[in-house]
Amino acid sequence: MVSGDHILGEITPNISAWSYEEDPLAEYFNSLDKVYGLEIKLVLPGHRAVITDCKKRIQQLRLHHQTRLEETVSILEKGSKNAFEVAAQMTWEMSYKSWDLFPVAQKLFTFGEALAHLLYLEGKGKIRKDLIDQKMVFTLKQTG
Repeated sequence: MVSGDHILGEITPNISAWSYEEDPLAEYFNSLDKVYGLEIKLVLPGHRAVITDCKKRIQQLRLHHQTRLEETVSILEKGSKNAFEVAAQMTWEMSYKSWDLFPVAQKLFTFGEALAHLLYLEGKGKIRKDLIDQKMVFTLKQTG
């Protein structure tokens, strides 16, 4: 299978949202589920090395996003935030020592990825979004 950026081996695809009306992470999970059901012997990704165990790599990608979703929830446990504020507190595998040193383009990518995870959590009913002072703010829903 030629996967392009859909399934990458050593890095994870950047799943980003660019509006508040979409849920690209849910779409990505659905697409991974479709591929998981196929008998694929070799994956030719758009970057880096070929993948010889597609099902294992899909499991790893899902785990990566599950970890990222848990991190997003833990950030919101400290209070409501907009997507940029969430992105600034997430863990990124970058060589920069602080969020302030991230290049603007990199901050844009991290914002899009943080927003995708926030919208997925909203779709699952775990958080809500509210427009406050012309900013979209995300809040963890209280359980129990």
